[in-house]
Amino acid sequence: MQRIVLASGNQGKLRELQAILDQKSIELLPQSKFNVSEVAETGLSFVENALIKARHACVETGLPSIADDSGIEVDALNGEPGIYSARYAGIKGSTADSENNAKLLSELEQVPDLLRTARFQCVIVFLRHEKDPMPLICQGTWEGRILFEESGENGFGYDPLFYVPTHDCASAELDPETKNSLSHRGQALRQLIQCWKDLP
Repeated sequence: MQRIVLASGNQGKLRELQAILDQKSIELLPQSKFNVSEVAETGLSFVENALIKARHACVETGLPSIADDSGIEVDALNGEPGIYSARYAGIKGSTADSENNAKLLSELEQVPDLLRTARFQCVIVFLRHEKDPMPLICQGTWEGRILFEESGENGFGYDPLFYVPTHDCASAELDPETKNSLSHRGQALRQLIQCWKDLP
């Protein structure tokens, strides 16, 4: 069993990643298990922030690490909230998701349905050690639209507002297995698993 640290405290991400990695003889350990503190995400892109988080986890634990940086880009808002998706409303903690969703709905109040196009982006980075000169970087994109109100109980973050055209429902109305087969994170992680096979 290979032990890998997930450079995140987000329980939703941990569940999704573990579900996809379940068959792969990998034990994914949250960084909280090693008392690793959150690191400031000072990058200006998903890639930069994922690398910052992964390297920090490697330094603190001495183990290989996976970090994901993801968010939602809304065309009518010139790609916002983008890398600031998790802190869009300017707060952290248990109410952040609902506050972020409320802010997004407010910003799009006057925008008609067909112009509410958006996509989830995910970058996953794997570092074998803190000085790994060739990190594995994998990316996934999930296209959809922003609904006018929240719908569904599953998932986390912007899932209740993200309309999935292929299934005619919100992401939060999909069961976890279906979501993982479609999502930006699922796509990026499957790429990562494929790349792992080619590592020496």
